[in-house]
Amino acid sequence: MKKLFILLLPAMLGGCSYYHTVYNSVMDKMNTDTLEYQCDEQPLSVTHNSNRDEVSFLYNDKELRLKQGISASGARYSDGIYVFWSKGDTATVWRQDSIVLHNCQLQNGES
Repeated sequence: MKKLFILLLPAMLGGCSYYHTVYNSVMDKMNTDTLEYQCDEQPLSVTHNSNRDEVSFLYNDKELRLKQGISASGARYSDGIYVFWSKGDTATVWRQDSIVLHNCQLQNGES
């Protein structure tokens, strides 16, 4: 019986690992919203993951993943180069100290 247990142990542990991976994936999807903005320069589709406290979006054919930071007002996300800042139904994107996407208005009525 001990030999059977020892042989089955890796399979049982592997099942636990698989369940954990699937669970995290499902939770990520449940806690993810897609926000559609119309900026002066172009449309902007932002994925907000509240589980990870991050947003992601494409800018200049590059996927950006920005972590939430401290903000006195609204929500601020940054990777050290880019900043996505939103408040209510508006958002702005900076690259270093220059605004690259102006007057972004939420299109799907979420905030």
